[in-house]
Amino acid sequence: MTQMVLNRNEKLDVDEILKDLEHYEPRRRGWTWRKPVENLEMGPFKYKQCSEPLKQGVPLPPAKYFDGIDPQPIETITTEIASGRFEDDIRRMRMGAWHGADHLMVIRHMGQSHIDGLMEGTPQGIGGVPITRKQVRAQRKAIDAIEDEVGRPINYHSYISGVAGPDVAVMFAEEGVNGAHQDPQYNILYRDINCVRSIVDACESKKVMQWGEILQIDGAHNANATARDAWKVMPELIVQHSINSLLSERAGILPENISLSTVPPTATPAPCCYMDLPYAVALRQICNRYKMRAQMNTKYIDSSTREATVTHVMNLLISRLTSADIQSTITPDEGRNVPWHIYNIEACDTAKQALLGFDGLNEMLQLNMDADGPLAQNARKIKEKALLFMEEIVEVGGYFQAVQEGFFVDSAEYPERNGDGIARQIEGGIGYGYIFDRDDDYMAPVTAHFGNNNVEQYGANPENPSELIGGCTFEDRSKIVFIDELDDDNVNNRLAEVEEYRHGTKIKPEVEWCADGIIQVTMTLPANRRTSEVVALKIAAGLGLENAEVISREVLQEAEGTRIELKGKVPFDIDLKDIVVPPEPKFLNDDQLYEEFGNNPCTVVCGTVGDDEHSVGLREIINIKHGGIEKWGIKINYLGTSVSVEKLVDAAIELNADVIMASTIISHDNVHYKNMKRINDLAIEKGIRDKVLILAGGTQVIPAEACKTGIDAGFGRNSHGIDVATFIVEAHRKARGEASLID
Repeated sequence: MTQMVLNRNEKLDVDEILKDLEHYEPRRRGWTWRKPVENLEMGPFKYKQCSEPLKQGVPLPPAKYFDGIDPQPIETITTEIASGRFEDDIRRMRMGAWHGADHLMVIRHMGQSHIDGLMEGTPQGIGGVPITRKQVRAQRKAIDAIEDEVGRPINYHSYISGVAGPDVAVMFAEEGVNGAHQDPQYNILYRDINCVRSIVDACESKKVMQWGEILQIDGAHNANATARDAWKVMPELIVQHSINSLLSERAGILPENISLSTVPPTATPAPCCYMDLPYAVALRQICNRYKMRAQMNTKYIDSSTREATVTHVMNLLISRLTSADIQSTITPDEGRNVPWHIYNIEACDTAKQALLGFDGLNEMLQLNMDADGPLAQNARKIKEKALLFMEEIVEVGGYFQAVQEGFFVDSAEYPERNGDGIARQIEGGIGYGYIFDRDDDYMAPVTAHFGNNNVEQYGANPENPSELIGGCTFEDRSKIVFIDELDDDNVNNRLAEVEEYRHGTKIKPEVEWCADGIIQVTMTLPANRRTSEVVALKIAAGLGLENAEVISREVLQEAEGTRIELKGKVPFDIDLKDIVVPPEPKFLNDDQLYEEFGNNPCTVVCGTVGDDEHSVGLREIINIKHGGIEKWGIKINYLGTSVSVEKLVDAAIELNADVIMASTIISHDNVHYKNMKRINDLAIEKGIRDKVLILAGGTQVIPAEACKTGIDAGFGRNSHGIDVATFIVEAHRKARGEASLID
């Protein structure tokens, strides 16, 4: 099967991914870790904790000051994706990979936990994507192309849970899934699946996962996302992790393929580092055989992206001070119904930027593990309580009995209990009564099966049970039944609805789905929170937005103002045939500008002309603090504000200037253009016009109109020092008969 090749300048074509999907085969199985590079040198820097760089990607914004370098931290970086439409998730996967994510985790539709069997087709989900063979196969095929594009293996991940866990595990192993959540306690506590059923299903699922070398991630962190006071369940978290991990090992998963999903239990304004660091140390000491997948705290995220980002960075600091093999980047969307695209990418960039900023930190800082210090003492207390918790589970008759008595997710810190834990009945729950003893003649001629296959009674080798049937689907993919679509809720119909936006010339804004038309608007209103919410919706209606909804509100001061963020749908689209896209402006880089002005010294005379007292704009163009032209060695002679045209030209003569720069804001009666013409005419009159460049700028200046006055160039709104410096170099090179430096 020919591998699809992506072009960085072209959109990913979902139609190409769906083509011949029934014949697709995953090209590898198992999890892949990043390859560390010792003392990586990139640009002007050397890194201690980085991995092999990408072939192509999107660097962090500040990278433009450092030759555009894009170093990659040593930790695997996750982005969690859950739009509800797998075809749009594919596009977000590509965005995430370009920003450094190599663990693409597709969140599963919540209602699927109670479906006793595999779903087929590609229906739309709510709160996640329905996990089906076609959806998984299409996304893994897309990731093959994406990882070729960025030059790094990418791990694909979803959920093996619910009453169809073993069925999903087999499908994942067949389809090349690399990582998966598998946690029988999650099923029991949060989905009310029968205890016995959940454990039995988990054993079968885990055996299959090990055959597929699928990295298992548990979900014990959900206890501190659910408990009333999250920081009080730290001992329980360790107990849940330990039970999950030891069960996984007993079922056949190797320790190196087990990863704990760990979340710091607190967030500011709590003294979170003081509280969370001992927990992180305790967990890593007890569960040191396993990998750590660190996730940010989402329980205490309200609505502000600033708030979420700060929480994320605080959590990342703990990851770097202790350890994290995988760094999750779950976004503010976990706690609110808001757009997704941008937050996935911002979360990836937050992780990358923070981890690179912390590079080498562990060489310079050492945790104070003195036996009498607070870190060691607090970590010890957490471990002691976890061990006592586990002993009590044994004393009451085992895990099932402990669940029935409500031991778990109780809001008191062990050994205290408030009696508000999640209690599930041993003889109850989803799937109760559907576990049966195997008959004496039970036979399972398949690979990766938990328990005895019993094939020897039919003359087969128990070490290779599937040989009896010529290999199961793990050995013979022709036995896999690929079912395409079963109803009208399918990818082909959804793609047809947005055909003109995918392959035509129409374009709409989007935040979640192709052409969903959603935009975000942020505003500050001088009123209290509740009034501001109502006013914001009125403003949205006045702007013509449909289905407007306030998604974030932050009080600046109860009486003075509130920041509101809302989303709404734009009821129109734009036809690209009707617009003209100007070419991107081209600039010389720092090295070129330093060299040019070093070899060809330049003197500038400048000021704000006429009766204009504005100075900020010109100072941003000239001052080094604002990235102005003096940074490249240009000699600046600033004459101030309200400078007469005559004074500007006379100063240029006196100082033998190469450039005259005039700033002008006032534009009534076109006085700004009249002053430009006067400068040009006076320079001609005094015989210096052929010796100087004349430049003028201001927020009301239209460059083409400025040039009609006879000057060399005009600079309007959003002009910067590099625009002016580049023009000066190119004009002087042209005057000297030298070639342009711009490609």
